[in-house]
Amino acid sequence: MSIETPEDLAGLKAAGAVVAATIRACRQAVRPGVTTADLDAVAAKTFARHGARSGPWLTYRFPGTICISVNDEVVHGIPGSRRLRDGDLVKLDVTAELNGYYADACVSVPVGKPKPASARLAAASQAALRRGIDVARAGAPRSAIGAAVEAEVEKRGFRVIRELTGHGIGKRLHERPDVKNWPDPADDDPLTEGLVITIEPMIAAGSPEIAELDDGWTIVTLDGARSAHFEHTIAIRRDQPALVLTA
Repeated sequence: MSIETPEDLAGLKAAGAVVAATIRACRQAVRPGVTTADLDAVAAKTFARHGARSGPWLTYRFPGTICISVNDEVVHGIPGSRRLRDGDLVKLDVTAELNGYYADACVSVPVGKPKPASARLAAASQAALRRGIDVARAGAPRSAIGAAVEAEVEKRGFRVIRELTGHGIGKRLHERPDVKNWPDPADDDPLTEGLVITIEPMIAAGSPEIAELDDGWTIVTLDGARSAHFEHTIAIRRDQPALVLTA
């Protein structure tokens, strides 16, 4: 969507604040021995406290409040009985709907004592997200985001998973345009002031090839290597940095 009224901006900020609060609450609950269902319950309670609803459940009837993906699971992991172990890397992907507005963000969180390789992987995704946000200004080609993201990821020795992208968001969870994490010459249309999008580098420590599990939701790396994922919802502005709505 494109922000057209002060009410649009206020609605998006409110949804983004719920996402940020939910991520903070879930991060605090991450520790060895906790199940992914336990973390999902934390998210559900936080949503309920703010009067928000799960975007994935509303849109796709996803079987959970948030997506929780561990290690080689890239995205769309279903909360359940899996217990987190020391050294795991867990992705908390949170989308909230509040009063008709959607916001979406993700963090990759180490469990217990971080493994150095996983810490480097997560840092690469987070740095790539920052670089993508830095170049996302009105008038810049949409492909500039992907160029900045992929350059940062590859500089750090990792690979972008090209099948998965960011997206427009606002009145629905997934809207146009796609926001790729690599530079596609077909995406040279300029970013417009007020456009609301997600930037979300999903990267792999090994091969960027992916597959879907038999549960019909969970996406994993084909070679079993770990993945990392950071994401923010932003609004494009002119002559100033993008407004991060989920910080």
